[in-house]
Amino acid sequence: MSETKHPKEIISLLRNSFDSGKTKPVEYRIQQIKNLRRLYVENQEKMIQALASDLHKSRQESIVMELQFNMYDLDNILANIIEWVKPETPQKTIVNLLDKLSIYNDPYGVVLVIGAWNYPFQLLLSPVAGAIAAGNCVILKPSELAVACSKLIAELIPKYLDPDCYQIYTGGPKETTLLLKEKFDYIFFTGSPSVGKIIHKAAAENLTPVTLELGGKSPVYIDNSVDLEIAVKRILWGKFTNAGQTCVAPDYILCSKEVERKFVEVSDKVLKQWYGDDPSKSPDFGRIITDAHFQRITKFLSNGTVAIGGKTISSERYISPTILIDVNPSDLVMLDEIFGPVLPIVNINNLYDAINFINKRDKPLAMYVFSRRKKDINLLIQNTSCGGIAVNDTIMHLTVDTLPFGGVGNSGMGNYHGKYTFDTFTHKKSCLYKDMGYIGEKLGESRYPPFNDTKIAFLNFLLKGRGHLSFNFVRYFFAFGLGAIAMYLYNNQILIKKS
Repeated sequence: MSETKHPKEIISLLRNSFDSGKTKPVEYRIQQIKNLRRLYVENQEKMIQALASDLHKSRQESIVMELQFNMYDLDNILANIIEWVKPETPQKTIVNLLDKLSIYNDPYGVVLVIGAWNYPFQLLLSPVAGAIAAGNCVILKPSELAVACSKLIAELIPKYLDPDCYQIYTGGPKETTLLLKEKFDYIFFTGSPSVGKIIHKAAAENLTPVTLELGGKSPVYIDNSVDLEIAVKRILWGKFTNAGQTCVAPDYILCSKEVERKFVEVSDKVLKQWYGDDPSKSPDFGRIITDAHFQRITKFLSNGTVAIGGKTISSERYISPTILIDVNPSDLVMLDEIFGPVLPIVNINNLYDAINFINKRDKPLAMYVFSRRKKDINLLIQNTSCGGIAVNDTIMHLTVDTLPFGGVGNSGMGNYHGKYTFDTFTHKKSCLYKDMGYIGEKLGESRYPPFNDTKIAFLNFLLKGRGHLSFNFVRYFFAFGLGAIAMYLYNNQILIKKS
């Protein structure tokens, strides 16, 4: 298996394959994407079992948020890749009126994709699909924390993807450190901000471009204008899916004391409807990935006051769906990303308090606004910075493949999903085809010595910034010309008759 090889050996193999041009033909890329889709179809039950083993994910959650999510992404690639790979034709200015402009979509080369343990298939194979579509060779690095999923990925990938161009590399921090010493043409990483800094530093040694999909404390603002029955369901679903181990999960709530009281009351009813009186017995509620993560999250339970939940079972790495009230901004639960089923509520007096609270902290990956007041919604959107926003829902913005998904500042850099994934793994190579005719040369000869004021003035005219040329006027000019000709012929006929 490829994990027994040294990174240099793997990269050398992939480099030779890429240099041979094997991944360049779009037909080859399409076949690999079809093979990856077949991997999902033929191994769905194995993947569901692996997710249950690592994270106690329910069958529905596994199918919807891991398997179908990626299959739809692959379908989207297959439907559009022919158009995506074509050279783009940008607009012209007057100086390039006679020339041809093109932007070629070039693959970077050998790229590294490092996945995450919380969505072991989606967060590894979704960017890999975009890298394949763009024509790259890829090293896939699954997370060692999702043991069963990592093992299954290492087993399946060589059976479905061309091993000359796509290789699995497994292991923990030691193996990853060794891998990062090598030169890649692009690195895509999903994980924590602390590890993201290590990845960025290693990439900088070779000036390697990166996409860092990190996390952060994603806030939820709720005012008293919303339907709390609906808002509570959407917030709790976003928070407690995968036991809170989602990078865009709501991290904390900002609301008034009045809204908090109603929120807790409705939440108690909703959670019992979803998971029963004892969520530990529900097949639909997950578990924490490791003992270390379990111990870290349980420390948060001593912050504030437990309004709902707060129960743990260490042998199962179980933490019940928990809501905390009376939380102070200085509490530990408000300093670190929670990444677990604990939802603290911080009280504020008004919208401006919420804006100030959010802006004093690192820029989050997501922000959620629950309000019917359009003015307030716009104020929040325009006066805060985050990776992405969902209004009156949580998480669902990342399912829209025409929206770029990514962070800003501490929550990451770069973006992907849909065509944005293809673009992430594509170098936009610009090309200018200059006209060599007489007129083209006459227009450009003012750049040649000897220089004078007339040439400078003419060059300034050509290069002066102005709107791109639009040729919409041509049809109007043509219509006007036809009308003028028709009128000319009509008048001539009258003159002939009179004579």
